[in-house]
Amino acid sequence: MELPTTAVLTLDQLAPWSSPGPALAVLGHPIKHSISPAMHNAALADLARRDPAYSAWKYFRFDVPPEQLASALPRLHAAGFHGLNLTVPHKILALDLVEEIDPAALRIGAVNTLKRTATGWRGYNTDGYGLACALQSELGIPLVGAHVILLGAGGAARGAAVECLRQGCASLWIGNRTRANLDALLTLLRPLAGATPVHGFDPASPPAGLPANAVLINATSAGLKPDDPTPIDLRLLPAGLKVFDMIYNPPQTPLLRTATALGLPSANGLAMLVHQGARSLEIWTGQSAPVGIMQAAAKYALGNH
Repeated sequence: MELPTTAVLTLDQLAPWSSPGPALAVLGHPIKHSISPAMHNAALADLARRDPAYSAWKYFRFDVPPEQLASALPRLHAAGFHGLNLTVPHKILALDLVEEIDPAALRIGAVNTLKRTATGWRGYNTDGYGLACALQSELGIPLVGAHVILLGAGGAARGAAVECLRQGCASLWIGNRTRANLDALLTLLRPLAGATPVHGFDPASPPAGLPANAVLINATSAGLKPDDPTPIDLRLLPAGLKVFDMIYNPPQTPLLRTATALGLPSANGLAMLVHQGARSLEIWTGQSAPVGIMQAAAKYALGNH
């Protein structure tokens, strides 16, 4: 029996796996909130109008706890999956579990997109691309010359930090509450920074040296739950701030509500999801992704989630 693309699946449903054509999926824990299937299946339907070969492609979502990832990847490969997206908490964990890694993803130290090879998976990272596109489209911010305050030190933060440095940001300030994780990220970034100053700090007590007219990027999971505290007190930050939260569901996190109350320009992570997803689809199919259709499908799914 073919399983619905709207279901939240588990690894137990891989045996036996039945899909009429190439299967794609997003893996995460939790994953119920993900609207990636709606977005990607709308894109695949559009591709099928141009090329009927894509009519059999389907995109699913699997709830995979972190301790199951090492077994999940070979099982999905054996089941014939063509490509995977990885979200929290798998982006760093997967780095040691894939056969090949794209050089850009290796610099980041995290992967969010896997493409099937004959013997395993090849890992890519499209988060930085998605972030750069979203900051430009939603807030009018080019990363080149921007002062960036980044919150988090996980896989999403790594992708963001490397992209900021690659594009030539003016300075990069990284706030994370766990010092060991922060230091590990700073160690990874410093060889890539060149002349760009990179600083670490505790977001519980922002330092006086933070730049004015910066863009604040939340790459933590704080805000996924309604009762989550804000990852930083925006009132303690310098003037001219713009706020970008990578979280897209819920569309209004406590951080974004605070930004609105303070009159700060802000945006959630929906556009980032769309653009990183479009780049993933291009890696899997070799075709230009229908970004507009993906955006419309994502907005509709979010409104009906």
